[in-house]
Amino acid sequence: MLVTKHTLAASSAHATPYYLVRGTKPGPVIMITSGVHGNETASMAAAQKLANDCMAGRRHVVRGLLIIIPRVNQKAHRNKNRGKPDLNRTFPRHISDKAKHPLASAVFRLARQYGPAWWLDLHEANGLSQRSSRVLGQTLITNPGSKAVPVCKRIIGRMNRSIPIRDRHFNLKQHELPGSARTAAARLLQSRSVTVETCWSLNRSDRIKYQTEIVHHFLREAGLF
Repeated sequence: MLVTKHTLAASSAHATPYYLVRGTKPGPVIMITSGVHGNETASMAAAQKLANDCMAGRRHVVRGLLIIIPRVNQKAHRNKNRGKPDLNRTFPRHISDKAKHPLASAVFRLARQYGPAWWLDLHEANGLSQRSSRVLGQTLITNPGSKAVPVCKRIIGRMNRSIPIRDRHFNLKQHELPGSARTAAARLLQSRSVTVETCWSLNRSDRIKYQTEIVHHFLREAGLF
């Protein structure tokens, strides 16, 4: 396994680190983004932990390529806010479109370069979806008809069996969000793209744990671990 650290949007106000983790055997490309919204800190911590674990040899990618951008929106993170404009509405919507923000453009250009089979975008949301179908906390979200649906269902089953408090169980949602990284990846790259949402009201350590476990499940399903 080879881990290298790079800079996305280098020499710009949006510069941010990313990591390439190469297995010793050929396999799929998996992209993980977090911090598209700068105040969703637990998801960023989980992504950075994965990068750190790979660099330290605590986690091994056996095959394929793993791309991790732990903190996409550095400016929003420094300002402790979601980000203005909302970066997750600025990704390309159609094949002929360009991203509406230079940072979204840099992220999507990297994705086009490697063509990920899977794209996991880590987020946090208000509310517990077990209590209300109108909220997004504790959900996996993918586009309607996505080939990711069977895998999402298996992972939700594993997660929920490990979580004793039913209110914290995960649900699957299927909808498009034009301008989001997830929908752009599905429409334009034919990636199996999934948004992972944990609930802000839970302890930060629990949110990091759930994000980490879900990512590991996806990487095992894809055959990287």
